[in-house]
Amino acid sequence: MQTIDLVYFDAGGGHRAAAQALRGVIAAQRRPWNVRLVQLMHVLDPTDAFRRVSGMAPEDVYNRQLARGWTFGVGSELRVLQAMIRIGHPALVRSLRAHWSASQPDLVVSLVPNFNRAMHEALRAARPGVPFVTVMTDFADVPPHFWIEPGQDQHLVCGTARAVTQALEAGYDADRVHPTSGMILRREFYQGEPVDRATAQRSLGLDPTRPTGVVMFGGHGSTQMIRVAEALTDVQLLCLCGHNDTLVDALRTMRRAAPLAAVGFTTEVPRLLRSADFFIGKPGPGSLSEALHCGLPVVTFRNTWTMPQERYNARWIQEHDLGRVVASTRALGPAVRSLLGELDAVRARVARIENRAVFEVVDLLAGLLQEVPQAAAPGRRLRALAA
Repeated sequence: MQTIDLVYFDAGGGHRAAAQALRGVIAAQRRPWNVRLVQLMHVLDPTDAFRRVSGMAPEDVYNRQLARGWTFGVGSELRVLQAMIRIGHPALVRSLRAHWSASQPDLVVSLVPNFNRAMHEALRAARPGVPFVTVMTDFADVPPHFWIEPGQDQHLVCGTARAVTQALEAGYDADRVHPTSGMILRREFYQGEPVDRATAQRSLGLDPTRPTGVVMFGGHGSTQMIRVAEALTDVQLLCLCGHNDTLVDALRTMRRAAPLAAVGFTTEVPRLLRSADFFIGKPGPGSLSEALHCGLPVVTFRNTWTMPQERYNARWIQEHDLGRVVASTRALGPAVRSLLGELDAVRARVARIENRAVFEVVDLLAGLLQEVPQAAAPGRRLRALAA
């Protein structure tokens, strides 16, 4: 049985979610593969030294920033992180090489940015001939050294035409660049019965006769959702707060002209999205893709607080005329009124998007694995040479 490593980390929820989505489809299709989810930080810091010194994991720092809405300056932090990665590159390669020499994967799939140079170099040293695939979980790259590393002999999966162009401009051969129809979504978004909107809204205490915006700012929520609710007091809202119980409590106690339902962590995100009429949230690739897949036009943000890797996402929404992009919550009222005035037309454009990326990536991996036995079986090569 061939072994695939899906490499992720927990800075934000999208990387783990993409890995789990791929594993879920692989299992559902009964592919004859051994799939391992590899948490990158566990390989690079196996003794958990960072947590013991600081009291939290590196990803926890990032996730707390998101939950509190502290995204200003993340671009500067990214450059500092990348400088630290360059300084620590030899040590990173040693750790990864030792890991893959011991674990012997037949295919490695990276679902994380920033570390792809180290992973590629380590895999080539530990397992020559084993394919290395980077699946971009953002709409576009943020050069340099974020998703796309120029000159690497590897495969790159791109969910937008912009990402494909960036890869080709970075010198990748066309046969190593694999376009997909969007970002990876969990299998649950392709399952389930049609949602009875009226019944779903009544169960949440909402009025099904009113247009409803679903507000979502990632798996850890954000205090920005409070400002959204304050700016749209006359708009019915369904707020998905993720693992942020404090935010749930704050929203539920707000006094507003229109109903508001606040929901904590839930496994029913697809059903809840389909019970709404439009989406409001930060331009995260996962949230936007989930909303669009569920047929929702989008209202999102682009300003100095927007993280570098998410700025193009808002531009993509504008280019495809799939909603509205605003600079601040002060502009939300006019933007929502404008969107509701042409909701049917925007919905029609959204409906033309058919995202099958998770299935397309699994098919790609199957094709690559067919090439692995001849390329990555050192024992067989040695026996052949001895004969």
